[in-house]
Amino acid sequence: MHGRRHSTTPGATPRGTLNRRGLLAAAGAAALTSACGTAAGQPPGEVALHGDNAAWDKPIAAAGRQMKSLAGIELVPLVVPSLESFEQIVKSSLRTSKTPDMLKYWSGYRLQDLARTGGIIEMTGQWKRAAARGWVYPELRSAFTYKDRVWALPMNLAYWVFFYNTKVFAEHGLEAPRTWDDFLAACKRLKSAGITPLHATTDGRWPAFIWFMEVLVRQDPRFYQDLMNGRGSYTDPRAVRAMRTIVSFFDKDWFTPMDMSHEDAAAGVVHGKVGMMPGGTFLTPSLQAAGGKPGGDVDAFVLPMADERARPSMVFESSALVCTSKGPDREEAVKAAGQWLHPRVSEAFSHTLQDGCPNPLVKPANPMVEGIARTARQKRLWMLNRFWEQGPPELVESTVDDLAGFLLDPSSYRKVLSTMQERADEAWQVWREAEKV
Repeated sequence: MHGRRHSTTPGATPRGTLNRRGLLAAAGAAALTSACGTAAGQPPGEVALHGDNAAWDKPIAAAGRQMKSLAGIELVPLVVPSLESFEQIVKSSLRTSKTPDMLKYWSGYRLQDLARTGGIIEMTGQWKRAAARGWVYPELRSAFTYKDRVWALPMNLAYWVFFYNTKVFAEHGLEAPRTWDDFLAACKRLKSAGITPLHATTDGRWPAFIWFMEVLVRQDPRFYQDLMNGRGSYTDPRAVRAMRTIVSFFDKDWFTPMDMSHEDAAAGVVHGKVGMMPGGTFLTPSLQAAGGKPGGDVDAFVLPMADERARPSMVFESSALVCTSKGPDREEAVKAAGQWLHPRVSEAFSHTLQDGCPNPLVKPANPMVEGIARTARQKRLWMLNRFWEQGPPELVESTVDDLAGFLLDPSSYRKVLSTMQERADEAWQVWREAEKV
């Protein structure tokens, strides 16, 4: 749910339209009820998997064909048309008898929020069986856990990396940066060659968190974890340092215009106009659509650590496969979920999606993803869940808007940090009170 254009990221409304959320949810709930059909559900041997992005239709269908041969159950991908109110739609439907059987959802706190409703089925047993067979990276478990129980299975594994054009780098005597200083030197070299070094954007709203997340993880990954889990403060000097680093990039004129979309940036990388683009490996199809060949003229690297004393880290994201408690085909849904991480199913899905895979036994979809997976494994990188999945959902929504304001007015960073902390104090108090219930 990567927002309006991509598959597994934020699709939430800007704060200016928050007063419309109730209307959006109501309209979306009707659309979802219609999509779910009657309480009779799908025909025997079929289970509907609801998501918010049509780009996942073919990968889900490919996985479904493999699942049918293994378990006699075929997955039917259904897209909820109202992207912007997907979360509200899902929560509304869980209270009805026409809830979807399976959902493509988010991990982290958004999944925890769903587990609190009592409307989804625990998956601890399915996780343990997959883990015993070596079908899932064990370090992903915490992203799908609430109160020591697993509530979903990982669908994909997107690595957050920096994409670049290998030919452009070679022409200017550059290689993929191995140190933070290498990264800064590459930016300088590209700028002097007339190439915009870095992509940054507020287009689609959700990408506003990318640079704060990436810089903070490189400077102090443990503080990033503390901040995202309510144990740190946005007014901490380490948060200030991250913002000042981003401001310095603005001062050097290293960023693209803030309204440049990921699709346009991907084309810019392929055609040598943009030097480096941060993003998840879910963007691979955008690079391919622009004519790039992953692992050929387009490749990716993990941004080096700015503090070499810190634990080497990278950001990941993984969509959650959820089964609902009241779905009409819930027994078949649970049976299907138990096969999701089977190597044949996982391979069919990840290869069609051209993204990473949560099953370590599956061969990577392309050389670029293979290189990143190898780097993560060999360097034993600390895998940190993405900003969007961390923290109370309403807090994340507001913080993304605040960070967008910062990107549009970099001089406002101290005021923005103070505002974000005020929101965080209130949101975490509400979250923790709810935990006591």
